[in-house]
Amino acid sequence: MPFPIKICVKCGEEFELKPDKPGFANRCVECSAEDAEEERERASLKSGDRELDAARRGAMRDMLYRKDS
Repeated sequence: MPFPIKICVKCGEEFELKPDKPGFANRCVECSAEDAEEERERASLKSGDRELDAARRGAMRDMLYRKDS
């Protein structure tokens, strides 16, 4: 039994929808790989934001609760 032929919503190319295909069912393998790469880049940026947010919280805490002599 052949696999169903789908059309990628991102690039418009036809592809076979196989059971073990990574990514979304309405996107081809190439577009799914690009999305996965973009998601990894966003995740790495978020980890840097956590460190920046922690530094901001520490600075605000120091400014609010320091004792003036």
